Amino acid sequence: MADTVASAIREAATRLSGTSDTARLDAELLMAHALGCSRSDMLLRRMQDAAPAGFASLVDRRAACEPVAYIIGAQEFYGRSFAVTPDVLIPRGDSESVVEAALNAVLNAAPEAPRILDCGTGSGALLLTLLAELPDAQGVGIDASAPAVEVARGNAARLGMTGRADIRVADWTVPGWADDLGQFDLIIANPPYVESDAQLDADVRDYEPASALFAGPDGLDDYAILIPQLPKLLMKNGIAVLEIGSTQAEMVSEIAQQHGFAATAHKDLGQRDRALLLRLRLGKAESSG
Repeated sequence: MADTVASAIREAATRLSGTSDTARLDAELLMAHALGCSRSDMLLRRMQDAAPAGFASLVDRRAACEPVAYIIGAQEFYGRSFAVTPDVLIPRGDSESVVEAALNAVLNAAPEAPRILDCGTGSGALLLTLLAELPDAQGVGIDASAPAVEVARGNAARLGMTGRADIRVADWTVPGWADDLGQFDLIIANPPYVESDAQLDADVRDYEPASALFAGPDGLDDYAILIPQLPKLLMKNGIAVLEIGSTQAEMVSEIAQQHGFAATAHKDLGQRDRALLLRLRLGKAESSG
């Protein structure tokens, strides 16, 4: 058994190399959690401390493919830490392209105090990030999962956003879910978009919520339900930004075009299509704000 933090991290990274492409980082994050300090503080000041007894059990969990974010209960996204549980998807760097596309669109449109709707809010990472970046904005976040809503509300409270983020249980597959919501300058959504028979890594397949991942044989079921409802929820000149699978831009664009939208794809850091920006074509809005 390793006796120092440094040696325990080395041993854990070797063990986790068969489980994770980021074995060393995983080991460092788990050790910082076991020590109750930040990773940077650990690397600067704690490497020669005695390895805490609880570290070994954390490594065991990661070796069984449990995601680091669920083990430590948090995930960084857009420079902020969000609490996560197995009730919500883990926020990923790819989703930052949704934030970037939405911010650019809103700033260009320059509404005085934008209203934002987040469909499928999960941990609240997308909505709360946008509210933090747009200090005059107000937001509504909806999710069909009551436990997910509780996670998002907790994150809103920790970030001081409770008064600006109305987070509630609602399901866009149920008629009437949006009757009392009004209209929005910006709608964002990260709906389920994985094909039913997709082969996923064990840390996703075995741990993340299936209801937030899978959307029928082609991964398009939720887009086909949600997109037709967007025109009545958007103010005049409103914008929707949807996260998509990297091969879905053309298919989701076709659905959007059938309901009056022009669609523009935006790429993630890996240069894969990841965010689809929708604008209603002139004369296609069902109502205006």
